[in-house]
Parts: sequence; structure tokens; C-alpha cells
Amino acid sequence: MSCPICGKDAKPETRPFCCKRCADVDLARWLNGNYAVPSDDPEDIEAAIEAVEQAAAAADKLH
Repeated sequence: MSCPICGKDAKPETRPFCCKRCADVDLARWLNGNYAVPSDDPEDIEAAIEAVEQAAAAADKLH
């Protein structure tokens, strides 16, 4: 298996990375938001709040 950051062979003690530096680079990318997990949530916070309020109103109508 090769390191996803630099392509060198991964070391068992830092797998899947070749060294601690590459592991830290990967962590920094996650913390800085360079990586993202896809989501179906509205990107705009106001739209998200509105969606929650509409769902709550719909639930109230059912009761």
C-alpha cells in the first residue's frame, strides 16, 4: 500500500501513511476543511433553519 499523501510505501506503525509527517498533513487537511463528506443538508444555514421549522410545523399538524 502506498501513502495517500506522497506515494511512498506505507509503514506498519503509521499505516496508511509512510511517516508521521504525512499523517499530520492529512489531519491538517481534514481540520482545514480541504476534505469534506458529501451531505444532503442545505448549505445555507437559513434554509436549514427553515427546513427544520417546516418539518416541525408538519409534525404538529399530524398531532
